[in-house]
Amino acid sequence: MVQNAINKDRKKYTIEQFFHTESIITNSISFDEKVILFSSDKSGIYNAYTISIEEQHQQQVTFSTDNAIHAVSFFPNDHRFLYLTDKGGDELHHIYVHNENGESVDLTAEENARAEFYGWSRDEKGFFYGSNKRNPSFMDVYEMDIETFESTCIFTNNVGYEYGAISPDKRYITLAKIRNTNDSDIYLYDRELDCLKHLTAHTGEINHHPQTFSRDSEYLYFLTDENHEFLYLKKIHLPSLKTEEVAKENWDIMSASFSSNDQYLVYSINCDAKTEIKIINQATNEQLEIPLLPEGQMTNLKISNSGKLMTFLLNSSNSPANLYSYEVGSKTLKKLTDTLNPEIDPLDLVKAEVIRYPSFDDLMIPAIYYKPVVQAGEKVPALVYVHGGPGGQSRTDYNPLFQYLVNQGYAILAVNNRGSSGYGKSFFSAADLKHGEVDLEDCIQGKNFLQEQGDIEEIGIIGGSYGGYMVLAALAFKPEEFKVGVDIFGVSNWERTLKSIPSWWEGFREALYKKLGNPYTQTEYIRSISPLFHTDQINKPVIVLQGANDPRVLQVESDEIVEALKNNNVPVEYVVFPDEGHGFMKKENRISGYKKVHEFLEKYLRAE
Repeated sequence: MVQNAINKDRKKYTIEQFFHTESIITNSISFDEKVILFSSDKSGIYNAYTISIEEQHQQQVTFSTDNAIHAVSFFPNDHRFLYLTDKGGDELHHIYVHNENGESVDLTAEENARAEFYGWSRDEKGFFYGSNKRNPSFMDVYEMDIETFESTCIFTNNVGYEYGAISPDKRYITLAKIRNTNDSDIYLYDRELDCLKHLTAHTGEINHHPQTFSRDSEYLYFLTDENHEFLYLKKIHLPSLKTEEVAKENWDIMSASFSSNDQYLVYSINCDAKTEIKIINQATNEQLEIPLLPEGQMTNLKISNSGKLMTFLLNSSNSPANLYSYEVGSKTLKKLTDTLNPEIDPLDLVKAEVIRYPSFDDLMIPAIYYKPVVQAGEKVPALVYVHGGPGGQSRTDYNPLFQYLVNQGYAILAVNNRGSSGYGKSFFSAADLKHGEVDLEDCIQGKNFLQEQGDIEEIGIIGGSYGGYMVLAALAFKPEEFKVGVDIFGVSNWERTLKSIPSWWEGFREALYKKLGNPYTQTEYIRSISPLFHTDQINKPVIVLQGANDPRVLQVESDEIVEALKNNNVPVEYVVFPDEGHGFMKKENRISGYKKVHEFLEKYLRAE
């Protein structure tokens, strides 16, 4: 049972104060190991920044006011860097080079094409990337020379392979073929012999995900869940095709890589909604521990070419991500940023608790509980939050919206309903072709958990993308369970959404059909789980937030549900951002949108 905390002096903050906390993503170490590159939304939208490790002098180096910039990497031997950006959230990313004179050049300027950065070549003469400029449905693999900026296609993708890795000697390209979300294979393209080899032939449903190569290009490291509930790390000797287990945990291993000098093997673990990273010294097989590390989860770990410097982001449910550096030899740990708005006392932020509750069939459902400080006898409203996906996961990351709402006196239960990732392949597949049914029941049981706490009154439901669909499904199919709904770019009509998925998702099309149904052959079922066709049952107030440029959940999804609710005289509020896509990048939009969400909740959820 979650215990109450009592603090009569806890201060309340505005939405502006919470979102003026800085958000940091990505980082890259310069070739001379003196400067770190990262992205921050300090300016109001993500831009690229650098910070010197010694002086900790921070400098903004790109100045976008409209499109988010995601810094990718410094060049191998100078201070130029690559970054990705799209237009208003349309996800048609281009790769730019930012020169040392401050100029930026689009390296993938093809109209209506999407580019993805894959990594640097071992010889440091170029980088690999994907582009769908030849065929919008498939990402071909290219190598770009960084002296001439000329690119060469090194693999033509005609059947929907997903890129895995390229061997250090450039001979091999690994590719994943996704049959569905529970079953995938690895193929090896040999550039010298111009042939494709199937490495993971199997029966039944087993996932295989290529990760990285050994320095000599003889071993491929990959993740698999063969004979195990969770993904673990194996390697295959390419000349002999013999496999060997490398690492196995009691949770999913999410990724694995080597430091550039191959001194360390690094892999990350999804440990009960929290990321754990293990750094294994290859020479001693011992795990490297970083001393004096604050509580939280490490992400985006980078290791310098010499192996002497490590940089990473560290965050927790009640502390936003900050950038750290660690000097291995001297064992010096430095906190390089302080992102929390100084107007907010960190003691006023609430630490989330991972809990579990039984669902309708006694399956234990994991969830993350954010409980506001309450006085004895006080009752507060609550929200059941549903993550995106399907197949996503709520994690113990810092979430400014959650902290703001909890600070305003709302309890939040972030449910990881069946079908969520991170809890084994059986749990992950348990909602296949049952979405809007068993996963919705899990959310309703989450509401019942909240009611059992004794200090919760009215309860609403909130979510984005697939979570937004769950909001609409709850209101349409279980109209008396929740008092209000907050739909953030949620799917209302799966038939249309599954037929209009972005072209570059072609490789995932069948996987989505496996989870949700085929819109061409299972139309009746698809419509039965689509809230748009059942709006006559919705009778609770709804607020809808939508980005006009969203390529995944088209604006028409929200337009039509709002129009239908208005026609049924259901209280509905609608907020459309003309310059956003699937997720809101601009601070001013997040502030204005979530302020309206709070006003809506105060009006319709909080009891008089």
